[in-house]
Amino acid sequence: MKKFEAHILVVDDDDGIRNLVKRYLSENNFLVTTSESAEDAEEKISYIKFDLIVLDIMMPGKSGLEFTLANKNKINTPILLLTAKAEPEERIDGLEKGADDYLPKPFEPKELILRIKNILNKTKSDNLKRVIEFGNIKIDLNKSFIYKDKKQFKINNTEKIILEKMINSPGQTFSRENIGKIINLDKERSIDVIITRLRKKIEDDPKNPRFLQTIRGEVYVLWIE
Repeated sequence: MKKFEAHILVVDDDDGIRNLVKRYLSENNFLVTTSESAEDAEEKISYIKFDLIVLDIMMPGKSGLEFTLANKNKINTPILLLTAKAEPEERIDGLEKGADDYLPKPFEPKELILRIKNILNKTKSDNLKRVIEFGNIKIDLNKSFIYKDKKQFKINNTEKIILEKMINSPGQTFSRENIGKIINLDKERSIDVIITRLRKKIEDDPKNPRFLQTIRGEVYVLWIE
């Protein structure tokens, strides 16, 4: 069986560009799935885990920016935006909404391939940080498990997203509002319940946490250093 570099979702309402990008990527050993709209892409990401999404900004219905804002934190998949516009404001807007890179049309096929490979290489590097040990704890976000002493605890996708943010920002405080935006949840009580559940998996004494602490009863912080 042929081994592909990565599985990429190409989203563009223009048939010509969509098929052209698919051909470029296929010729460079990428497995490619296509969508003609953000709505179709949302359906595909619900049951397929892609390594990267190449996404047009200007599309009928939901735009690429709206798709990025709505789904980036849920799927944790890198996104490369394509656009016919080259204004800095649009590029900044896309990056602020969670895109990993930005490529204006028209573009050279070689540049597209290089940008995709750079993003994938960075993602692989980041994945090394998804396994971390501190105290008597090992958190493996790739396997979705927390190991403590000789016990192991399964973590769900919501817990995984929160831990990933905290692990990559050790010592940074997160308010309930911050966490709510990360996991797309606006109920403070539900967020407290999730943190309590994580403490039971991480802490020896969840009522007196050493690692996942609350500061002034308002913000959460993960101390791992």
